[in-house]
Amino acid sequence: MDKMSMSHEDYLEAMVMLGASQTTGVRSVDVAEKLGVSKASVSKAVAGLREAGYLDQAHYGSITLTERGLERGCAVLERHEMLTRFLSKGLGIAPEVAEHEACQMEHAISDDSFKKWFAFVEKLGLD
Repeated sequence: MDKMSMSHEDYLEAMVMLGASQTTGVRSVDVAEKLGVSKASVSKAVAGLREAGYLDQAHYGSITLTERGLERGCAVLERHEMLTRFLSKGLGIAPEVAEHEACQMEHAISDDSFKKWFAFVEKLGLD
């Protein structure tokens, strides 16, 4: 994946979790609530992500992801889910701790390392 701030990755991930797609939009207020940030923070992030080609938003309308934004958001969510599973089920870390730490790790791991780690977790059968 190309370089992007952790914050912007979190926004895309949250939008995917809220059901945003290329045709289905989400409201800024729902993104703000999901991430525990202000609507002004969402507005600033949306402007940057729109400029970078990751999403679209009609003036004061719902936010839809571009193909690129949906792909990136889904990739971040996939990393998060796999890392959470590994930490909680594979290592026995408390679910809330695993969730928090997976969120930190998902941004730092390279694509190559993730693919190898994912294959390892799949072999372990940690569904």
